[in-house]
Amino acid sequence: MEKVKGVFELLAKKEIWASALLIFVAVASYYFGRIAIQKIIESGKSAYERKKRRTIVNLITNILKYVIYIFLGLAILSLYGVDTKALLASLGVAGAVLGLALQDTIKDFISGITIIMDNFYVVGDIVSFKDFTGEVIALGLKTTKIKKITGEVLVISNRNVDQIVNISQEHANVIIDIPTAYEEKTSKVEKTIEKILVEIKKIPGIKKDPVYLGISSLEDSCIFYSISFLCTQEKQWQIKRDALKIIKNLYDKDKIKIPYKQIEVHNEQKI
Repeated sequence: MEKVKGVFELLAKKEIWASALLIFVAVASYYFGRIAIQKIIESGKSAYERKKRRTIVNLITNILKYVIYIFLGLAILSLYGVDTKALLASLGVAGAVLGLALQDTIKDFISGITIIMDNFYVVGDIVSFKDFTGEVIALGLKTTKIKKITGEVLVISNRNVDQIVNISQEHANVIIDIPTAYEEKTSKVEKTIEKILVEIKKIPGIKKDPVYLGISSLEDSCIFYSISFLCTQEKQWQIKRDALKIIKNLYDKDKIKIPYKQIEVHNEQKI
């Protein structure tokens, strides 16, 4: 009984129940604050506009989270008798020292805000960083996460924004180089490509009539005929796969050869 009584006495202390109440209020504030921000901001007519607004929501909720943490920490400290005013004054001096020590982190925060405000990229955009190309899956105050189509995820600091190339905004420009055997007549190939363009135009997500660009390269074992089309950037990989399937089927139908590497094996025979 004494142990139970001791627990109740401990819980009855102002510092304990008030701290628990503050934590509850902080969690509830973040939860309902995030919902309110989503309701107000996360809407748009186009898919690109919705992605942009969703990215802004993520950024604002990140800021909201840090602000709540700071106020929660100060409120709990004041419950235990800590002079928060003096603490804030001392933090001003410490902040100057930390500012020098955390220059890169501060650059990341500023860059994170700049990325959104200046439309460098948003969640869902296809970007390239050095030799890594993928979709932006998360944008925070400090880092950006990029996911490759094969599943690898790259996390980069926002201060590296000047090295990131955005290769898609509202539409993606897809170029396909079609390898074709040298023995195929150009006139025959170009007639088949005309059929290919008609079929690609029917793929959902194509934004502009596909065009034939001509012969782009003469390689050792094949000629590359190039086509191009604009499509919805969120579906560009699937649309490209559908286009390649059309190319393969029509090349087979018109008996046009797509070359591939072959190895000839010669068995030595004694004479």
